[in-house]
Amino acid sequence: MRLDKWLWAARFFKTRSLASTAVVGGKVRLNGLSPKPAKEVKPGDELQIRAGEQLWTVIVQGLCEQRRPAPEARLLYQETPESQQERERQAELRKVAPAPLADHKGRPTKRERRQLITFRQG
Repeated sequence: MRLDKWLWAARFFKTRSLASTAVVGGKVRLNGLSPKPAKEVKPGDELQIRAGEQLWTVIVQGLCEQRRPAPEARLLYQETPESQQERERQAELRKVAPAPLADHKGRPTKRERRQLITFRQG
């Protein structure tokens, strides 16, 4: 089964195109190597997947040609304990110390812009 199709079926990426782009962009490693999207995946392969801020290290358990519901998709892989602990630790760090302006979207409002100007001057 193609790597990009497996990533899509296992619900790591919303579309197969996004999965393919991630593989080409070096966000996915197969058994420690940078593969192409058409590389064949088989049970027992180890994948390192960077999706957003999260890094997953999983072992392929099964193959599925169709995208199934999330509970069934989780049966296609097994996450390593180290990966799970690291993801939980990163989530805890994000709760304790969120990134500055992480909740801010787009351009500053007029009020926020004035506050920035006074902050820079004073």
